Amino acid sequence: MHHTDRTGQYRQLAERYEQEFEQLSSTHRRLGIIRLLVMLGALACFYAAYSSGYHLWTGTGIAGIAIFLWLVKWQQRVEKRRLLVQELLHINRNELSFFTNGALPFADGSSYTDPAHPYAADLDLFGPRSLYQHLNRTATTMGQDSLAASLLTPGSTEEILQRQAVITEAAERLDARQYFQATARLSPDARVEVLRLQAWAVAPLAPVPSWLRVVSFAMPSVLAVCILMYIFTHDPEWWSAITTIVPLQLAIFSIAFKRIKDAIAGTEKVQKLLLSYAALLRLIEDTDSDTPWFNSLQQRLQHNGAAASRHIHTLAGIYNSMEQVHNPFALVGMNGLYLHHIHILQRLVIWKQQNAACISTWLQCIGDAEAIYSLAGFRYNNAGYCFPTLNDNAIIQFTELGHPVIPTAKRVCNDISFAQNRFVVLTGSNMSGKSTFLRTLGVNMALAGAGAPVCATAATLQPMDMFVSMRQSDSLADNESYFFAEVKRLHQIIERLNAGPAFVLLDEILRGTNSDDKRSGTVGVIEKIVGTQAIGAIATHDLEVCLTTDKYPQVLVNKCFEVEIHDNELVFDYKLRNGVCRNKSATFIMKKMRIID
Repeated sequence: MHHTDRTGQYRQLAERYEQEFEQLSSTHRRLGIIRLLVMLGALACFYAAYSSGYHLWTGTGIAGIAIFLWLVKWQQRVEKRRLLVQELLHINRNELSFFTNGALPFADGSSYTDPAHPYAADLDLFGPRSLYQHLNRTATTMGQDSLAASLLTPGSTEEILQRQAVITEAAERLDARQYFQATARLSPDARVEVLRLQAWAVAPLAPVPSWLRVVSFAMPSVLAVCILMYIFTHDPEWWSAITTIVPLQLAIFSIAFKRIKDAIAGTEKVQKLLLSYAALLRLIEDTDSDTPWFNSLQQRLQHNGAAASRHIHTLAGIYNSMEQVHNPFALVGMNGLYLHHIHILQRLVIWKQQNAACISTWLQCIGDAEAIYSLAGFRYNNAGYCFPTLNDNAIIQFTELGHPVIPTAKRVCNDISFAQNRFVVLTGSNMSGKSTFLRTLGVNMALAGAGAPVCATAATLQPMDMFVSMRQSDSLADNESYFFAEVKRLHQIIERLNAGPAFVLLDEILRGTNSDDKRSGTVGVIEKIVGTQAIGAIATHDLEVCLTTDKYPQVLVNKCFEVEIHDNELVFDYKLRNGVCRNKSATFIMKKMRIID
């Protein structure tokens, strides 16, 4: 399916949700007006009853209050749906803007950039206009982390196959994906809140003392008896007992007050966050999937005979009750009558003992689902991409391989195979496309490792570790030069290659030294690589380096990008060719700009 088909589909959905949003907004406003009128009518009825003593007005006023409460519930349901539809509208507008204008209103994952990672920084996986930003449709902290992890840590063959299956399934469930995304966007999620929740889960919570649990049941029971006896006998002795027990219960509550405050410290107002997580977990639990990956995810959400969403919903209710301790009127009334917060503290202790160890797992499940849905969206938006077939013969080859971040109209695709010769010496003039091609290879290998489709019409590969050296930099903090940083990376790569197959991409290595040193060092690195099981490519401007292929014809092959001059202009076709580059562009460009004669 072409991009124009997806554009039309997103436009149709945006128009549908815009219409529904306007209808819901209108209904919400009307219900607000009706609520006001009903309340005013009920108050008028009560006034009439007070003025006339006619009890029918009292009944009418009570009926008006009941209708008012029903209208409140109705309006809350309308508002909940309105907010969800608003997010669905934004989601489709964002996709439409992405297709029509190339806009990327998605988090770019800059915080995940790690110069020490074997390939992330060199391949521009994170940051503005990055692969991550193109993929990312997550809304929660966990989803962002999980999507980043899928790009940073390639899966095994079995993991990739399972992810391919679930991504294929989820790609065609557009409504379900968007509903999940909209629900996640409504979550008041923030990294600091997630960290607090995870810290609370592992922090110890002392049990409520036995004597306090006994008192929390005994004294409210005695108070209830005293209240009933006073109602039936009107004996002032019972009233005296009541006025003694209530302050005594408040005194007992004060003993546990610090323990209650400590139990909820750092997690204030967490109830809405927990409810949003419960809603997301419920959507995962209710998903009908035939894939092992999703079934395994759902199994992780079962604990103590109940679903994770139910456990989290229960915890949200406990916290809602706990947080009433901040309301002085509720604090005095509820604890003076039945020591409410001591009972709630005991419920929290029991819940934590039984379930707290699972919180990180449940949050991770939300993140994993979001990451899969992001990759499924990538699949849906790029129906022409293919899932690579996997092999265990260390064969890597692509047909019509392109860079997924480059717009389709500007993208030039190439065939490449490492089956005959497993390492390519790549040459080409400046701006001919060498570095872009290396990144194209690396980015698609990262996509394949995540279980995602690759920007190619056909592909086969063996999952393996990847190492890239393209963009080392000076480190003032470590008093480290560009050259030393690059040598350290090369040492890391060579050491890893001794352990088995890996995919390696090198771009103009040893730039920080003189020409002869650079040439001999580059040849030395290539010869070292030849002695390992490495697969990949090295780009170089030094044509003498290409002679190394004559020495190792079974392993090395020369390929190039050429440039031509037409009508005194450089013409780059970015097509990969066999052999060594023969044309040069640097001198031509400097002459044309009159830098040299």
